[in-house]
Amino acid sequence: MNSRPGAALAASLPPATRWRTFLAVLGPGLVVMLADTDVGSVLTAAQSGAQWGYRLLALQLALVPILFVVQELTVRLGIFTGKGHGELIRECFGAGWAWVSVAGLAVATVGALLTEFSGVAGVAELFGIGRGVSLSLAAGFLLLIVWTGSYRRVERVAIALGLFELVFIGVALRAPVHGQALWHGLFDVPLHDHGYWYLVAANIGAVIMPWMVFYQQSAVADKGLQPQQYAAARWDTALGALLTQVVMAAVLIVAASTLWAGHRSPPLNTVGQVAQALTPFLGPLLGHTLFGLGLLGAAMVAAIVVALAAAWGFGEVTGYKHSLEHHPLEAPWFYIVFSVGVTGGALIVALVPDLVALSVGVEVMNALLLPLVLGFLVALALKALPREHRPRGVYLGVVLAVVIATSALGVYGGVSGLFGG
Repeated sequence: MNSRPGAALAASLPPATRWRTFLAVLGPGLVVMLADTDVGSVLTAAQSGAQWGYRLLALQLALVPILFVVQELTVRLGIFTGKGHGELIRECFGAGWAWVSVAGLAVATVGALLTEFSGVAGVAELFGIGRGVSLSLAAGFLLLIVWTGSYRRVERVAIALGLFELVFIGVALRAPVHGQALWHGLFDVPLHDHGYWYLVAANIGAVIMPWMVFYQQSAVADKGLQPQQYAAARWDTALGALLTQVVMAAVLIVAASTLWAGHRSPPLNTVGQVAQALTPFLGPLLGHTLFGLGLLGAAMVAAIVVALAAAWGFGEVTGYKHSLEHHPLEAPWFYIVFSVGVTGGALIVALVPDLVALSVGVEVMNALLLPLVLGFLVALALKALPREHRPRGVYLGVVLAVVIATSALGVYGGVSGLFGG
């Protein structure tokens, strides 16, 4: 896999040292994957289970290695070049293509932040808290953490928030799962249904997003990870990829178990409806509390990651200072872009309805952007990496197959669902 120098050095270390190295490196991959299971992803998984039962569960499992292959390239680029994604595109392909890439990032960022704050408002309303109060508190908390913290502090807070998503796994373990229906759903694929393909695209877009590529590569560079830490960084990414898809599968299983009865359920249109649908067997109070904690954790960690990805991306393209290690007075534009994203997202959500359809639509948009995002990623891996660390041979074939198949499936599903009738 072209990582022999770093891998050989890591393998020669005593086990205790390797564990310390892994714990020191742990963060960028885990954080970005916890953010990957954001509000839009949770609601997409819930809608998938409600509309199609267990028929999209196999896709969740298949996306684990695909997600790893994609994000591993960002780790490789961040470690062996020490530069962020936008900066490398600018250096390798020119400012014009860099702006094209960051324009795609901007579109994805706006959509993501709207879904995150929509989730915050929806959870608060479950407990009778008004939008103005909940959104103000959420935005204020995010600004406080980033404006007053270093990279490592922000990373620790993000992990702590994201781990609330594990409650979805606990809920799934108590759900009334129909074993025979689950087994049948793994192999029953309604290939001729445009509604099914629309949710296929939404699930792919919910797992591979433009801001994830920008965030993880920039986070690896900002954290200062070195080649000898590459093996540990790959394990960090693998752990995160598995965890995020287990959470997605858990949400889908709960929705399928409680709503699917051999035919499509009515669409879920609000966070409140999703909460009611996912937790009837737990009772209103416990169900709403667990669902609220999980969705709030997903929303907050994703909002941090998405807004930081935008701030890093624009900084890398324009050349302004872009690091959490800089004081706000040293890197004012970096912190301004982050703050505009957070406050703007909160303000817009305060004025628009809380629709699950918006979240699903955002994930489909992410799927339609995949050819651009993954195309740049592979091109950088083949051009910007030192020759000995570039994908080659069988692994290069795997990477190309994953990128082409995932992009084609995402675009086909999105176009088919939108225009297929």
